[in-house]
Amino acid sequence: MSHLLSVDSEVTAAPTAGALSLRSGRRWDPRLYQIGTLAGLLVYGMWWLDLEVQPLTAVAIVASVLATQFLCMRLAGRPQFDPRSALISGLSLCLLLRTGSTGLAMLAAVIAIASKFTLRVRDKHVFNPTNFALVAMLLTTGEVWVSPGQWGSGIVFAFLLASAGGLVVNRAARADVTWTFLACYAALLGGRSLWLGEPLAIPMHRLENGALVLFSFFMISDPRTTPNSRTGRILFAALVSLGAYTVQFWLFRTNGLLWSLAMCSLVVPLIDRLLPGTRYRWKRSLA
Repeated sequence: MSHLLSVDSEVTAAPTAGALSLRSGRRWDPRLYQIGTLAGLLVYGMWWLDLEVQPLTAVAIVASVLATQFLCMRLAGRPQFDPRSALISGLSLCLLLRTGSTGLAMLAAVIAIASKFTLRVRDKHVFNPTNFALVAMLLTTGEVWVSPGQWGSGIVFAFLLASAGGLVVNRAARADVTWTFLACYAALLGGRSLWLGEPLAIPMHRLENGALVLFSFFMISDPRTTPNSRTGRILFAALVSLGAYTVQFWLFRTNGLLWSLAMCSLVVPLIDRLLPGTRYRWKRSLA
């Protein structure tokens, strides 16, 4: 399942029309809020909830994403090192990726960051880095898994509020993706339960999932991998929700959110061509 969770930190040009605006005054880069939210959840999970997050593995993942980001930026001829998007990817991997091998965790971190610099169409990376790394490791190894239902409903609700607050406070320009996806996915789950005569407590329980919040606010909403136009983003979010539902309830496979996002990301270049819009550019942080 910024993200799920990451953004393209090597793009620091000033935004064009329709991109992130700072006209209303000095504001922090939205990625700083995301880093704080993810880091807070990780620390809380490790020290209070006793989650399956080993401190050594977490340190190895974060160190690997930063080292890979530094190396890739140097190879790409970008002398200024920017760790923000790499930290989002690393923290998201810490929260979602589970493995008994520190080496595999580090490999996932390298794959996540390297994919931004290598898998590109018209100078825009295709996959959300965290999503791509998780899918790649699930496909190629039998020693990696994703732990989606590891938090209680209380912390999930608090995480939801913090993540939603980030969209409002920082105006991350991709709230349409998040809310469209959540609305479509909730409607599919609720409609299925009504069709089967299940109590609505069942779809509500499925929505009380920390990984779903991570996916919705930090992965599918990645400004650098979503379609450029609002219409395209709404279409993309609906496709991802339908794909996730199909994988889970028609193909009976786990991690439907991850598989669906990876497949639908391949369609984004086509959506951008058919429904063109202004490409998102990160503004240099003023913090």
